Formats: sequence, C-alpha cells, structure tokens
Amino acid sequence: MKASLTLSLLLGLLLTSCTKSTRTESPDVIATTTMIADMVRVISGDDVSVGALMRPGVDPHLYKASPADVSKLNQAKVIFYNGLLLEGKMEDLFERLATDGKAVHAVSDAVPRENRLAPKNSEGHPDPHIWGDARLWASTVDAVVEQLSTSFPDHTEDFQGRGEGYKVALESLHRWATKRVTEIPANRRKLVTSHDAFAYFGKAYGLDVIGVQGISTASDPSVADRTRMVDFIKDNGITAIFVESSVNKTLIEQIAADANVSVGGELFSDAMGEPGDMRTVNGDTYDAGTYIGMLKHNVNAIVEALR
Repeated sequence: MKASLTLSLLLGLLLTSCTKSTRTESPDVIATTTMIADMVRVISGDDVSVGALMRPGVDPHLYKASPADVSKLNQAKVIFYNGLLLEGKMEDLFERLATDGKAVHAVSDAVPRENRLAPKNSEGHPDPHIWGDARLWASTVDAVVEQLSTSFPDHTEDFQGRGEGYKVALESLHRWATKRVTEIPANRRKLVTSHDAFAYFGKAYGLDVIGVQGISTASDPSVADRTRMVDFIKDNGITAIFVESSVNKTLIEQIAADANVSVGGELFSDAMGEPGDMRTVNGDTYDAGTYIGMLKHNVNAIVEALR
C-alpha cells in the first residue's frame, strides 16, 4: 500500500514537472515586443503562460525570426504582435500563421484609423509606435481581453477584471505624464531623438518631436539630414538631445558634439528596460522593465533634461 502510494506521488511529481517544463519552453501566448508582452502578462495573470520573442533593447524594425522563434510561434495558442509594419520582417509569417488557423492578433487593429498618425515622410503607412500615448495604448486592452477570453474561456472573468484595472492604471499614468511635462517651459518642449518613434508621445504630452531618422531604423540618415539636425538644434536653442535604448547611440552622440549640446539621457523607444530595473524619481519608485515604468522613466528623463 505504501509502495503504491509512493509510486503515485512520484508519478504526480513527474507529471507536474513535465507540465511546468513544457509551459516554460512553449508558452500559451507569444507576444513580439516587450510592451505587448507586459500588457498580456498583466491581463492574463497566472492563468496562462506568456513569452516574448524580443528582449529589452531589441529593435523590432530589424528583428528577424530565428528557427526557434518560428517553433515557439507554431506551438503557441495565441500570438499578439503590434502591426503597422513595426515587425516589418515578420509580417508575412504572421499572415501565413493566421491563414493556417492560428489565433494571431495585431493590437494596433484596435486603434481607430483617425487616431493613427501619418509618417512625416513618404514611407506610406501609419506610424506604428502607438504605445507612446498611454491613453491610446489603453484602447488596445479590450481587444487583448477578448482574444484571451476566446482562447481561454475558463478565465474570462479574471481577464476582464484585470483588463479594467489596467485601463484605470494607464489613465492615471496619462494624467501624471501630462502634468509632469508642463514643468518644462513651453519654448523648450522640443524632443530630439535617434528615430521618429515619439510622435504619439509628443502629441499626447505636448512635445515637438524631431527624429534624425524616419519611423523605421532600417535606413541610415544622410549627411545632409545630420547637418540639418545640427542647424535645427542650434537655431532653436535646444540644450539636450536623447539616445534610445534600442538604437545605436553613435549618431546622436556625434550630432550632440557637432551642435555642442549634451545628451540628456537614454529613452526607451521600441523596447522596455530589463525586468527589475528599479528607478526612483521624486520619491516614486517604478520598474523600467514594465510599460508603466518605461513611460515614467522617459517622461522623467525628458523633464529633468529640458526644464
């Protein structure tokens, strides 16, 4: 009897171990960027496992799926990606997976067309950096809740409750950011960065944003582009410009030297910080490895450098 009981316990432990191992290696849900993965984790809680293809500091414009990535995508029950060509080299793969019956969802589909910003150049598709505006990012939550509920119906009420809570948190974040930026004198609210990833952010929080490159990092700026940027910085009395965590810093550092201005800090543009990267500003402690912490870091860095 004891031997039988012991054997049953061992089998149970082995099955539990195998289940945990499988869930770790093959998450129920795969998200492309760190921002999307963070949102899905908040909404899903511990009910489903969530994995991210891209790590902090990775540029989604240039990301290429590895064979291991394709395997994870094939095994996942649900896939969330940004869309609007942010993951430019993976769009065909997502379309093929959707055609094969996989639950594949672009979170940007939830953003009304009238709220999508047109690029400043002629690249011909809407700006994909929708997470720059916390209120706009909140508008994608319901679609994520709906897709998770369809795929994992036993947890629908939990998804809905967490989704509502997250929208409240994002609305609070939006109000905080709006107020914090007003600490910068109006004539200094000009944000110069590596590429044009902050248009939604600038529109939401009252900053004039100028990127050396376009909305994608796939092409390098010309010498003329760099010269125009240096002239712009000097003509407008800009005192600090910013590097980005997922873009090579050399270009901005060279422009800063040529324009005789400082680098005001590093901003998170297309990826969040490392999980557990805790920051404290004005008594407020937050994790730069979360979406909320990422946006707080960006706002604080900009305000401290430009005010």
